[in-house]
Amino acid sequence: MKTDIEIAQAAKLEKISTIAKKINIPEDSLEPYGHYKAKISLDFLNSLEDKKDGKLILVTAISPTPAGEGKTTTSVGLGDALNAIGKKALVTIREPSLGPVFGMKGGAAGGGMAQVIPMEDINLHFTGDFNAIQLANNLLAAMLDNHIHHGNKLSIDVRRVAWKRVLDMNDRALRKTVCSLGSIGNGYPREDGFDIVVASEVMAIFCLATSLVDLKKRLGDIVVAYTREKKPILARDINAHGAMTVLLKDAMMPNLVQTLENNPAIIHGGPFANIAHGCNSVIATKASLKLADYVVTEAGFGADLGAEKFLDIKCRKAKLTPSVVVLVATIRALKYHGGCPKEEFSKEGCEYLTKGLVNLERHVKNLKEHYGLPVVVGINGFASDTEAERKILQDKSSELDVPIISSTHHANGGEGAKELAETVVKVIDESQNNFKYLYEDDLDLWSKMETIAQKIYGASGISAPAKIKKQIDELQENGYGKYPVCVAKTQYSFSTDPTLRGAPSGHTITIREVRLAAGAEFVVMVCGDIMTMPGLPKVPAAEKIDLDENGNIIGLF
Repeated sequence: MKTDIEIAQAAKLEKISTIAKKINIPEDSLEPYGHYKAKISLDFLNSLEDKKDGKLILVTAISPTPAGEGKTTTSVGLGDALNAIGKKALVTIREPSLGPVFGMKGGAAGGGMAQVIPMEDINLHFTGDFNAIQLANNLLAAMLDNHIHHGNKLSIDVRRVAWKRVLDMNDRALRKTVCSLGSIGNGYPREDGFDIVVASEVMAIFCLATSLVDLKKRLGDIVVAYTREKKPILARDINAHGAMTVLLKDAMMPNLVQTLENNPAIIHGGPFANIAHGCNSVIATKASLKLADYVVTEAGFGADLGAEKFLDIKCRKAKLTPSVVVLVATIRALKYHGGCPKEEFSKEGCEYLTKGLVNLERHVKNLKEHYGLPVVVGINGFASDTEAERKILQDKSSELDVPIISSTHHANGGEGAKELAETVVKVIDESQNNFKYLYEDDLDLWSKMETIAQKIYGASGISAPAKIKKQIDELQENGYGKYPVCVAKTQYSFSTDPTLRGAPSGHTITIREVRLAAGAEFVVMVCGDIMTMPGLPKVPAAEKIDLDENGNIIGLF
């Protein structure tokens, strides 16, 4: 059986100009990065403003498990299948971070016969967008420390510096650091730390900005520090936002690539959903809706994280309305939620499956009842799935009143997801869409967090140490209460305990930390033991990645 990279390397790619023609992008509106990837000019995208929008299909998933769900694989397979049944469809997804590529999770280019290519490029550096975000973030950090060193005209309290440096790598040694050690010329020593690039507010701003003008404005709004009187100091106060925008100018153009079946795909931006808002860029999504009749996009991790933030943050900010949600699961993942041990994933386990369906049911009900959206469940099929297990799913389909469709796109590409594609189109055409947000803007921050915890996570309530509650109250009093809440918590459970499978209820969500993202225009609530700078596992994927004697990349999934 071929690995993902072997399948990708054997693919017959078409020139990127040929791919662009399929969605009516002229060659002179491309900025090629070699033969098979290119950036799309913002001037061209602006010219599409008056065109009618296509239908937006959101792909999300049940709570992630070691069994895997295949959300990106399903997104790509569904996009290929829609094209295969004669629809003009475009896949629009996030860029991978080097952290998980070299760590444990892997890349984000799909898998098997449902991939975006060139896979090696997409997973390794790509067109340099993440590097530009990293540099812009760290330029701001350098200018902030430089301002303090050269007289501190703004009277910044060095104990209240809020801006961290970032690195696109899992490196636990950088979570807590001390900077500016040494001579007087090195600045004022203070405690500091690094986040991973995908957790940077610059990444969030990059993905929510609608234009270069909007980008510059949002970068200027970043709160980098406070004075002794707790007055916020903004990036524009130290004149950093202009240079940051320059660094991000080219990165703001969405990236055009192709699937294994030579259908167009746009990949742009990539915040994680467990520590950030988990969606690709607004620019890419809005452009795609002008270029195609059906746009397949995804939100990171489970629907309680990625979809919640897609709907309550991205859709709210960008005025987007999904036409349908495809909720991805595998039978083995559902069995895991029912208590099935990993070594029994490939064995029939009807009892485990029946018990684990509570996780699927919670996600479906959240999407239907709290957001008013039509839902299709997409089962990423495995050869080990049995007829008895499929029968249990069909019975559940009737109970939940949602289609549950099994697909084989991993093995068969778009051909294996035709039924899913046809069902998605039918549901879009025939179902009632009553999309609404989970909470209104004028609800206070504490109540917004409580609403998410109770309605989406099934919690009894929320709590926070007195110090954190005071910070939330101060943000509310200072005019930030109108912002949505972005929850940072484990992706593995509805609770903050990653070991609690299924659909735990009645637990308390404890807010451990609160961060203001004024440029991104949301407030981050860090809950439970969640790291904004992950670490590498005991045996990282990087140990297997290499070049062969012919210079070909090997070991990349």
